[in-house]
Amino acid sequence: MALKIRLSRAGSKKRPVYRVVVADSRFPRDGRFIEKVGLYNPLLKKDDPNRVQLDFDKIKSWIDKGAKPTDKLARWLGEANIIPMPAQKDNPKKALPKKKAQERLAAEKEAAEAPAAEEAPAEAEAPAEEEAPAEAEAPAEEDGDKKE
Repeated sequence: MALKIRLSRAGSKKRPVYRVVVADSRFPRDGRFIEKVGLYNPLLKKDDPNRVQLDFDKIKSWIDKGAKPTDKLARWLGEANIIPMPAQKDNPKKALPKKKAQERLAAEKEAAEAPAAEEAPAEAEAPAEEEAPAEAEAPAEEDGDKKE
């Protein structure tokens, strides 16, 4: 029998209250459970001490018997130092564009880099041409200064 420590919804429509229960994983979410070990009221403010009420002694004993908490409960128990804090899941792959869009972006990036690479040598040559006449004018101005 696989035991889970999980949330079971109670309360009326649009006014949820969740019981923290120990249940067999095969039972329905709001169905039969073995023992109630806490309460969670999401309608209360986050800093309200009554928002999450857990019986830590019962939870410890069920974890010793092999019950596994769900992700949300594991975070709460990690904050209370009952179990080690679980690693935070990071799933950035969901936000990435799909394969065709990534190929299209890569093609656009290459196209943008190619003209920039061709323009770079042309820009490097242009200032050299401008500098040469400026140097030629400089001695002419010096000669003009000497004549006056």
